[in-house]
This record gives sequence, structure tokens and C-alpha cells, in this order.
Amino acid sequence: MLLPDWPIQNRVGALSTTRVGGQSCVPFESFNLGYHVNDKPNDVNANHKQLLEYLPNPAHWLTQVHGADVLVVDKNTPATFWPKADALYTRLRQQPLAIMTADCLPILVCDQQGREVAAIHGGWKPLVKGIIANTLALFQANPKQLYVWFGPAIGPQKFVVGSDVKAQFCELNRTHEDDFVAQSDGKFMANIYAIAKRQLAQLGVTEVFGGDYCTVTQNELFFSYRRDGKTGRMASLIWRN
Repeated sequence: MLLPDWPIQNRVGALSTTRVGGQSCVPFESFNLGYHVNDKPNDVNANHKQLLEYLPNPAHWLTQVHGADVLVVDKNTPATFWPKADALYTRLRQQPLAIMTADCLPILVCDQQGREVAAIHGGWKPLVKGIIANTLALFQANPKQLYVWFGPAIGPQKFVVGSDVKAQFCELNRTHEDDFVAQSDGKFMANIYAIAKRQLAQLGVTEVFGGDYCTVTQNELFFSYRRDGKTGRMASLIWRN
């Protein structure tokens, strides 16, 4: 498990899983948490059961669709509900929120008092559609009073995109130009960490942590869809203590 290095550990629980230490076999070895990737259901069940040992309660999960919808989790939200959305937000205590990734950017958010938390699936499509702004709009705290941690995602030396992707971000804000490096074949290297950090800064969030991993190159630690195609999924989770 990876634990965020941020100044809120005593009030908020958070972690990102790696691919290590689970029950799944090749090509999902070994701590795959995704049911949708054609892994053996019993192996995925065993991995979820193992993850639960680290959590105060069962997590809420999503059917992620690369959109910009946010699910607000309250006491009436059933834990077995997997709605189509790409972020979760709650003020409940000890209620984990989970996002699955295998190259996309997991974004965990909390206020500095530890009273409200969110988990965001930061793929490039959700980011260009405004998933961060939609999630932060639910927070009662001022953006300057928020902490954000980036879980493991594809690194800036491995995220190849076309000019269409760059154009969509630059239409949002011309400063996104700096988040793309042109290649000789007409494509671009995109820095998804920098894109998300820029969007957070534009919304007033300055306390951002993490962003130190590359899921593609660190194959011993992480699943990577871009690298392997058929692969498992990690999870990043956050909850109020």
C-alpha cells in the first residue's frame, strides 16, 4: 500500500494499492481489484476481502465512464451501489470512497479539518470535461483550505496523445500549452500530473502532494493499461477518521 505524505494523516485515512500481494494470476497478478477486466471473480473477491482489512468499513465504488459526474455519498447510499460516475464525495465518518485506475490519475481531496473528502478518477477525458471543478463545488471549505494528493498515474515521458487531446485542453485554458511536449511524429507527450495541478491552481487549490510515480515504467509496482492492454486495476481510497 502507498500512503499519502500530507499533513492530515491523523484526521483522514487514505491509501493507494499496488499490484503486489494479492490472489490473481497472470496477466492480473496479483492484487487486481477490477471485476470488469475478465479476471476470475473469486480471485477479485479475495483481493477485495484483503483490502477491507485496511479499511474502517466497506468502500463505495463506481462504474467509471470517463465523464464528469460526481456521486454524493450519504447515509442512504447503499454500499452495493456501483453508479456510473467518476468521482465520489462525502461528509460521513469512516466511509471509504474508492477510485480504480491503471494509468489514469487518482486524485484524493480533503479539507484541512478532515470534515469532508472526495476521490476523483482523473483520466484525461474527465479532466477536460471538468471533473475537478464539479467535485470541488461540493466542498463547504474554501479551496485554499483543501489538501490534494495525487496517486500513481502514467508519467510525463510515457503519455503519448494526439493533437486533438492537446487542442481540447488548450481550448479550456491556453496555459495548458505548457503541459504538452511536441514529438517528431506530430504527437505530444502529456503531463497529466501538471494538467491536474494547473486546474486545481486555477480553482484556488495550492496544497497539492504526490505525483511521484509512473505506472508504465514501474511495472513491478503498478498495473498499466497503456503498457499491457489486458491488465488489472489498482484502487485509491480516502475516508474521514
